Amino acid sequence: MNAKLNTKQPECWSIDPQARGLRVVLSLTHSLLLPFEHFIYSELESGDDEEVFKLTFATHEVILKGGHLHRLEAAVQRLELGTVAALPDRFERIAADTQPFIREIAILKRTGNDEDARA
Repeated sequence: MNAKLNTKQPECWSIDPQARGLRVVLSLTHSLLLPFEHFIYSELESGDDEEVFKLTFATHEVILKGGHLHRLEAAVQRLELGTVAALPDRFERIAADTQPFIREIAILKRTGNDEDARA
């Protein structure tokens, strides 16, 4: 019996040129879909060990932590970022040096008076 090995690298993001919103996968049983019509702005901060990419929507702020997130920023600029999901640290070693890797995702729910509260 000839078994195929799965050599595909795990992906923590996807591009969809026809995306109407960003799907944020928080777990196998919980995801959030944020429409691009509610997108306000994004901000990318690079540090020595980690990058932080913040996406602000009318109702929520999505905070991604990881590496090589500038490619996600470019996809957001074109409104083509379709899905984001965090991967366990063990997968970071097999990700290419130039591929984005999302280690952690936090969601903040924006309240009516522009203060953020954890969702």
